Amino acid sequence: MAPHHHILLLLLCATLQSSSASPSDHLYDVGDVVPLFVNKVGPLNNPSETYEYYDLPFCTPDPIVRKKESLGEVLNGDRLSNALYEFKFRQEKIGETLCQKKLTIDQVAILKQAINRDFYFQFYLDDLPFWGFIGKLEEDGWTPGGGGPSYYLFTHVQFDILYNGNRIIQVNAFGDPNRAVDITEDVGVDVNFTYSVIWNATKVRFENRMDRYSRASLMPVHRQVHWFSFVNSIVIILLLIGLLALLYMRHLSSDLKKYSNANEEDKEVGWKSLHGDVFRPPPSSSILFAVVGTGTQLLILLCVLLFLALIGTLYPYNRGGLLNWLVLLYALSSVFAGYTAASFHGQFAENGWERSVSLAGILYTGPVFVAASILNIVAISYRATTGLPLGSIIVILVLFTFLAIPLLAFGGVIGYRFRSKFQSPSATTKRHPRDIQQLAWYRRTPFLMFIGGLVPFSAIVLQLHQVYASMWGYKIYTLPSILFATFIPVIVIIALVSIGLTYIQLSVEDHEWWWRSVLCGGSTAIFMFGYCIYFYVRSNMSGFLQLSFFIGYNACLCYAFFLIFGAISFRVSLLFVRLIYHDVKRE
Repeated sequence: MAPHHHILLLLLCATLQSSSASPSDHLYDVGDVVPLFVNKVGPLNNPSETYEYYDLPFCTPDPIVRKKESLGEVLNGDRLSNALYEFKFRQEKIGETLCQKKLTIDQVAILKQAINRDFYFQFYLDDLPFWGFIGKLEEDGWTPGGGGPSYYLFTHVQFDILYNGNRIIQVNAFGDPNRAVDITEDVGVDVNFTYSVIWNATKVRFENRMDRYSRASLMPVHRQVHWFSFVNSIVIILLLIGLLALLYMRHLSSDLKKYSNANEEDKEVGWKSLHGDVFRPPPSSSILFAVVGTGTQLLILLCVLLFLALIGTLYPYNRGGLLNWLVLLYALSSVFAGYTAASFHGQFAENGWERSVSLAGILYTGPVFVAASILNIVAISYRATTGLPLGSIIVILVLFTFLAIPLLAFGGVIGYRFRSKFQSPSATTKRHPRDIQQLAWYRRTPFLMFIGGLVPFSAIVLQLHQVYASMWGYKIYTLPSILFATFIPVIVIIALVSIGLTYIQLSVEDHEWWWRSVLCGGSTAIFMFGYCIYFYVRSNMSGFLQLSFFIGYNACLCYAFFLIFGAISFRVSLLFVRLIYHDVKRE
């Protein structure tokens, strides 16, 4: 073989080798630099209170270079930056000096406050997140000056890295208590920050390296809770089906038979007497149809997110993945809100559908924008990473202005153009509405809302605790199949309860069922919000920043479920009312 062929072959091999080892595909050769990014620090008990890593007086590179982040990462409070730590694949380091630093009295005070609040740090190595504490507090330690706890700063961090072949599988970080510096005294301290890197082989495959983050949710006790919640939902569904079957066979069916055999005077009794009023256009119809449209949009959004979790697209600590999809899918699903609001409005009126579509566009986005603005001001005042920079705010506004709003309008136009005529089983609607008699307290809206919310809530309360523990704690919720399997029964329960409550309302000759069906279905979200307050009281969260974010985020979440459950309840009630009055007309 000619010499130049040998050179060409060597160059080709070198090219293939270099192209096969890179951070982008997580493949490394021995000695390759593995990228590490420091992210944030924060108190263990306050997940929303996070600060940039270099807000604490640690060793800082010059210059500090921020990693370009996606919108979801920014919304999640991630602020990744470079670090002085140097990692080379499968090359160990023992007692490597990071930097020597003279801590001032003010810096010591900052670190003492952070240690007192159990501050942790979060790093990313090869896109794997890992955590560690910055120090420890010994309550039983007493200083010579007169007593009190002792504060120790971890100055040495040991990184234990597991690899399989040429890929990194797992990373752990430990602060060495034997090399901690006592910073109890309010004096300046000379600190030598060091670190060690230990590499060990493992048989865990690269495809399974994220499984360790889900082990907490796969514990037998947690599995027991998941399945108990699911069985609880199924039992409630079976009981409701039995009650509704009894209702239909013993009451509704007999009512229809009596109606077909009775004279004209006897026919105008009970729910049958409302055939001229039950399909009267609802009051504040534009807002009602906007509620149904927005609820339909959020329901579709939720189903798509659950599907993405089921197929593995969304997984724990996929930096900003959930929020990226959430923002994008919300903008894209605006077309369903516009279509639903306009199509319902067009069934009752020829004009004014634009108002229903406009209300659908701001019914959820408006309150969320107000809440997010207030929370952003609070976060910025605390200099927390949960505060959004101006660039991210502009990206969100541009996304909604040039994507969500046009799709909302497009859906409205399509919904109005292809609307169907309202199919009322009753031949005519009376000119003047029928007077509604004074109802007993247990037949009025507040009590019906209580029943309509309590029954579905009892089916999800155990699962709800797991979700809250995942959102506001450090339990990873990675059982989307169980979550999806619980969500479906909840929808069925809400539908069954809605049918029963609507029949009870019509049986006392109350024809104003439109709004009540929405309120009774959505009242489950009120119980959810009440439970979140109970969860906060029982937790170790504290401080105004954490309280603000907890209340604000949960209020937005529960409001979304109010619209979702309200829309489901309305659609089921409408279908039920059409069905029974269609049977009356046929008789």
